[in-house]
Amino acid sequence: MRLLFLLLWILVTMPAARAQVVAPYAIDIPKWFTETFLDFREDVREAAREGKRVLIYFGQDGCPYCTELMQTSFTQPRIVDKTRRNFVAIALNVWGDREVTWVDGKTGVDGKPEREKDFAKRMKVQFTPTLLLLDENGAIAARLNGYYPPHRMEAALDYVAGHREKKQAFADYMRTAVKEAASETLHDEAFFLKPPYRLTRKARGKPLAVLFETRSCSGCDEMHREGLRRPAVAEQLARFDVVRLALGERTELIRPDGRKTGADAWARELNIAYTPTIVFFGESGREVFRVEAYVRPFHLAAAFDYVSSGAYRSEPSLQRFIQARTEQLRDRGQAVDLWK
Repeated sequence: MRLLFLLLWILVTMPAARAQVVAPYAIDIPKWFTETFLDFREDVREAAREGKRVLIYFGQDGCPYCTELMQTSFTQPRIVDKTRRNFVAIALNVWGDREVTWVDGKTGVDGKPEREKDFAKRMKVQFTPTLLLLDENGAIAARLNGYYPPHRMEAALDYVAGHREKKQAFADYMRTAVKEAASETLHDEAFFLKPPYRLTRKARGKPLAVLFETRSCSGCDEMHREGLRRPAVAEQLARFDVVRLALGERTELIRPDGRKTGADAWARELNIAYTPTIVFFGESGREVFRVEAYVRPFHLAAAFDYVSSGAYRSEPSLQRFIQARTEQLRDRGQAVDLWK
C-alpha cells in the first residue's frame, strides 16, 4: 500500500516530487530499503501497523564504513532476513536536501522544511554509518554510532526486534549477547595514567581522553594492535592525558567536573554502550566529543586531532573536519586511504 500510494503521488504531482527525491543516496543501498516521504510520524505509525519498527540509516558518499555495512552486513542472509522481517529501513544522506519531518513534527529554521543535512546535525550524527532504531512511538530504542561488524549488528537487531529495551540497557545486553574470539585480558599502554585518578582539568592544560574497554573485545584488541601503533595516532596521543577504565571497574576517581564517583557508575551515567569508546573532555571538564564506533587508524587519528586542535569549537561536524584534513594531507603529497 505504501509503495502504491507513493507511485500514484509521484504521477499526480511530478514537479513537487522531483524536488523531494533529487538528493541521491550517499552510496548504493539494498533494493529492499523503503522509499517514503520522510515524514517519520507516518513511517512509525505504518511500521507499527505492520508489526515492525523503523530503522534509519545515515550515510555519505566516500564513506568506507558505509560501504562495509552494505556489502558485508546487509548481504548476509540472517541479517537481511531479520531486518526485513522486523524493520522498515529508510536511508538518509547526511549532506542531502530532501525534506524531513521528524516524529516531533518540528520544522527547520524560521518554519522552513528541515533538510536531511540539517536533520542529521540536529540528531548529532558525527559518524557514518549511524543507525537509529525506533520503537512504536518513535523513541530511539537503540543507536548505533559507526560501523558494527556483522555479529554485533545482528545482536543489536535482536535487541530492538525483541523489545528488550524495556527490560535491559543496550550496553548491558551487548556485553552478554555478543560472543567473539578476543583477548581475555586488558591491554596496558605506557601512556595510560596510573591511579589514583584525579581527572580535573587545568586551564591551558592537556585535554583528557577516557578510554572505556572490556575483556573479550576484539575491537579493543584491534585498536591496541593497529590503531594505537600508527605514528599519526601516537603523535596525537602525546597531546592528551589518557586514562583507561574497564567496564564494571569500581575504582574510585575524581571526574573532570570535580565530582567523586566510581568508574562503573560513571560509565553508566555516560551511557557507554559499546567498547572501545573514547570520551574526550576539554579544559572546562565538560565532554566535548566521543568515539563509540569501530574506527580504522586514519579516523582514530582524525578524532584525536579534532579535539587537540580545538577544531570542535568552531566546526561542529567531524565529517567536515575530516574532509578538510584529507584535502590538506593530499595537497602535501601524502596518500590517504580512509579504510587503512
